[in-house]
Amino acid sequence: MIILSQHHVPDSVSNIRLVDYSLKIFSEIPSKSGIKKAIKRGEILLNGEKTEQSAWVKHGETITLIDLQNNPPKVYELKLDVVFEDDCLAVINKPAGISVSGNKYKTIVNALSYNLKPSTAEDALKWPLPVHRLDYPTSGLLLVAKTKLARIKLGNQFENRQVKKNYRAIVVGQPPDEGVIDNQIENQVAITEYKLIKATPSLKVKQISLIDLFPLTGRTHQLRRHMAEIGHPILGDRKYGNDLPLLKGKGLFLSAIGLEFKHPVSDEKCLFQISEPLKFSSLLERENRRWKKYHK
Repeated sequence: MIILSQHHVPDSVSNIRLVDYSLKIFSEIPSKSGIKKAIKRGEILLNGEKTEQSAWVKHGETITLIDLQNNPPKVYELKLDVVFEDDCLAVINKPAGISVSGNKYKTIVNALSYNLKPSTAEDALKWPLPVHRLDYPTSGLLLVAKTKLARIKLGNQFENRQVKKNYRAIVVGQPPDEGVIDNQIENQVAITEYKLIKATPSLKVKQISLIDLFPLTGRTHQLRRHMAEIGHPILGDRKYGNDLPLLKGKGLFLSAIGLEFKHPVSDEKCLFQISEPLKFSSLLERENRRWKKYHK
């Protein structure tokens, strides 16, 4: 354990929660969500003890920010598609069917050190860390921080909704040409814009559509839930697919194909775009071909 910063609460402080007070005194973690996570992990101590974020702070107490010096992840030798990399960040193309993180060996976190070069920056992280997450069955662009500054600044951009994300999906049925879904998720604001690219008939579900999705918020399973709620679930979704037939071995037809953010050092706009997986076009072509053959 390494003490990064220590603060003694002055007499003038009263009636404030630990989470709110820590945000004022620890510039190393400039976001409230980051403070909450640090308290939960035991990286912010009150009088030398781990506590809850709702604890009240009193004058005379000591608040300590520590580095737990966790053991580095066990390296998972999985070859990843590195779309971009510099000394402070990287963008990778996450394959479907693997978790970003978690209490298991086969995760993206464990594979990053095998694929990325160590940062030479003074504030280099001990190992690269994803700044956001993609669901286990979702493929596509994942942003990774290699320095503390990058992790903080990119995390702030996500929290302040400054990162633009573009997903591509195949859904059941044909939605309108474009629309906005603003159904709340777990009593929180959730907004998704979508745009129809093309539709094709399908023998399995009558019709399927290729669409672009633009989440303006980042709620859990937001895109999958929103599309299911308007009657057009994403093909291959085991959780929200409403018992629709699944395509064996094909997985979920959802991929993060676009990512736009500001570089944490240069402040320049970074825009990355990739093609959707080949299985998307293959499925559309096959379903259209089968439909035409059946309706000759």
